[in-house]
Amino acid sequence: MGDIKDDDENTIWEMSDEGCYVGLTHDHLNIQQAIDKVRSPAAGAIVLFAGTTRDNFGGKPVKELQYTSYNKLALRTMLAICKDILSKHGLKGISMIHRLGTVPIGEESILIAVSSPHRQAAWRAGEEALEACKSRVEVWKREEFEGEEGVWRANRDGAMGQKMDS
Repeated sequence: MGDIKDDDENTIWEMSDEGCYVGLTHDHLNIQQAIDKVRSPAAGAIVLFAGTTRDNFGGKPVKELQYTSYNKLALRTMLAICKDILSKHGLKGISMIHRLGTVPIGEESILIAVSSPHRQAAWRAGEEALEACKSRVEVWKREEFEGEEGVWRANRDGAMGQKMDS
């Protein structure tokens, strides 16, 4: 398993291992960097998922989201997920970067990029990586609502029995 790199200057915690890259940061997420982490001459497809903060949840106006994590454990879980998905789908690369701290409306909280020889494997792997991240990674979110108390939730949609889009 890769070593944890803690870069205080850019506030990023990251790990990587043979085609897999994971990171946690308080900074804005960089879509091009996520894609570049998985780029391969053997890949005919790169699929990118960008999860953004929406302005509502369950009919309530959301002001922003706040994310916190148990960094070392979250990185290890993210890397294990990526290694499993890379192998299962025959990927050339996979990256998973999650933002921490305050994420305003319209900004990205997670980027998942996958590359594979063919597009169908990339689509499936990206969806599977997102679902595994939401259900297993040690990241928690607080939804801040306009005019009322915020709510801590597990980092997955549908908490409290509601199924929501991405």
